[in-house]
Amino acid sequence: MAEQEPDHPDESSPETDTSADDQATEVNEDSVEQSVSAEEQAADAIATAQDAIDAVSAEAGSAAEQTSDAQSLDLPAFDDNHHAGSLECEELQLLNDVQLNVKIELGRTMMYIEDVLRMNENSIVELDKAAGDPVDIYVNDRHVARGEVLVLNDNFCVRVSEIVQSPQAES
Repeated sequence: MAEQEPDHPDESSPETDTSADDQATEVNEDSVEQSVSAEEQAADAIATAQDAIDAVSAEAGSAAEQTSDAQSLDLPAFDDNHHAGSLECEELQLLNDVQLNVKIELGRTMMYIEDVLRMNENSIVELDKAAGDPVDIYVNDRHVARGEVLVLNDNFCVRVSEIVQSPQAES
């Protein structure tokens, strides 16, 4: 019968053990070289990072010096009525001194001249609209909006509630 090679390493021949030891030594030398090389790479990376930190610190120091040297910033003047660079705003400013005739119509009535002549300070005039009805707003005799009458700080005011779509159609 032919001899079979042993399945277990313990039963191997001494020649096999020697070559395995040589391979293990080579593997250990390779891993030592790799770990030394990894340590060198890590040291290089740390040195590069430290150089970068030093460079950033130097730039930050010079920027802080420049900031402390600055006296003031030249900012554009901002006011409520003008937006810099706005052509539309400049065009609207042309209308600032245009006078418009604004009328609020609370209601209408027909009266005889003799009744108008008898009116005094405490006279009451009946109108064709009820107390809560919207009032008409006219600008230069054109009907442009409707609103509601309010009292604010003992003054009469009108809150615009609707803009008339085609002021030319209504008169």
